[in-house]
Amino acid sequence: MTSQANTRRAADHLVDLLVAQGSTHVFGVPGESYLPVLDALYEREDEIAFITCRQEGGAAMAADAHAKLTGRAGICMVTRGPGATNASAGLHVAYQDSTPMIMFIGQVAREMVEREAFQELDYRRMFGQVAKWVAEIDDPSRLQEYISRAYRVALSGRPGPVVLALPEDMLYEDIAVPKAPRKVTAPRYQPSVDAMGELRERLASAKKPLIMAGGGGWTEKGINALESFAQKQGLPVTVSLRCQALMNNNHPNYVGHFSVGPTPYLKEALAETDLLLAIGPRLGEMTTQGYTWLKPPVIEQDLVHVFPQPEELGRVYEPALGLAADMESFCAAMADWDPIAEADFSMRTQELRRRFESYISPEAVADDPLAPIFAHLNEALPDDAILCNGAGNYAAWLHRFYKYRSAGSQLAPTSGSMGYGLPAGVAAAVSAPEREVYAIAGDGCFMMTCQELATAAQHDLRLTVIVVNNARYGTIRAHQEREFPGRVSGTEMINPDFCDFARSFGAYAVRVENVDEFKPALRDARARGGINLIEVMQDTNLIAPGKWLAKSG
Repeated sequence: MTSQANTRRAADHLVDLLVAQGSTHVFGVPGESYLPVLDALYEREDEIAFITCRQEGGAAMAADAHAKLTGRAGICMVTRGPGATNASAGLHVAYQDSTPMIMFIGQVAREMVEREAFQELDYRRMFGQVAKWVAEIDDPSRLQEYISRAYRVALSGRPGPVVLALPEDMLYEDIAVPKAPRKVTAPRYQPSVDAMGELRERLASAKKPLIMAGGGGWTEKGINALESFAQKQGLPVTVSLRCQALMNNNHPNYVGHFSVGPTPYLKEALAETDLLLAIGPRLGEMTTQGYTWLKPPVIEQDLVHVFPQPEELGRVYEPALGLAADMESFCAAMADWDPIAEADFSMRTQELRRRFESYISPEAVADDPLAPIFAHLNEALPDDAILCNGAGNYAAWLHRFYKYRSAGSQLAPTSGSMGYGLPAGVAAAVSAPEREVYAIAGDGCFMMTCQELATAAQHDLRLTVIVVNNARYGTIRAHQEREFPGRVSGTEMINPDFCDFARSFGAYAVRVENVDEFKPALRDARARGGINLIEVMQDTNLIAPGKWLAKSG
């Protein structure tokens, strides 16, 4: 491994750097293009564990979930060519979700570059639009420079993914070991005193202000400060798409979630709002219902937009006041404010809270067998349970009827990527083994990454998978019925026996038809531990909470 006391093999030095930066897990699929790194990890299992996944897309999604939970950059390692292209799905999730990640890709040897060697790709061209920085480390003596910079880029400003290609031959070289690196932490960006003064004045003169929290880069301290500020000022707080765990949903000032589908009472609340304080969200397509609830470039409401990357401010929506600040620093500064005596927002907040509670009650939807199943999770699961999901119409029930009650309890892609739930569940079970983890997926979503059950089994994880089976791509079918009624094309599916599939990996599995069967199945899974799968049968005509194409039978 070393030729002299002051030299070290490049691959070993790379692993040293990951450990020095506090990385504890690497998610990947092994490949011959980075064998020296795998060898370097061999004796470091107690410091940094390699989690062997079954497909690179799952590995990248797991790395994204690990980062969301820990606040540190998720590490993914894949081989060149097909490995890198498979991993691109998870890289895109990290980019749109503002998740810090570093993806290492084995590359062809330096002497073979530009010959279209076996599995050769130019990753700068390939990933330039879905990564904050893409580079190739040709000189092993610069490994520390590149890796330290990768952590800084991934964690700074709007967090996001970085891609570093590793030429195979470079990893075998011995290098002089430089001075030990400094551990990278996410820099903080304090809001200006003048801007905060203007914000306070705007809030004092507002009649119906509304907070919308969202985006990546939040910390537990920032979340606590947001809750404290909202309660002190009596302000209502909403969250953008799939950011429900940014505030305890039982908090009296939490009033709902801007989801994929329109939420009627939030549409009304947004329309009557005169000051929208957006803390962290980009105000993207889904949150704004296709940019219709907020029409760019200048919206009807006074928009105060807080975002950690100055370039995003005014990119789509022109704010009345833009603040380039990280969410923790901004919320901590607001939390110190005394109550704004001139304003009283509590009555409106209480009314919005009442409407939120009514909307998420399973009684709000008539004749819907899935609603009580997802509502039961509130009663059965501990506050710190981690729920992971991908994309599909099943998520409409989860996001409407479940209350997220602690930081890090929701792992869901704002990019809307199918297949995310199971890899995220694997990462959560690895990262927080003391917490209960649930991977929730539709049948189509589950089949995208179902092979990661093998990863869960290999690493002896505690994980419960809930598969909602309607034998179709439900979301697309719903769109199809809206645009082309009765003309079903490409959305029907034939599935395996999910219970037998799970049992083949040593999991316990059970199929249920209703809430009365679901309750004991969930209770048994919680008591049993290990890997469990609960298959929930969904009527093929039930396409959204309380909405049917036609009644079966």
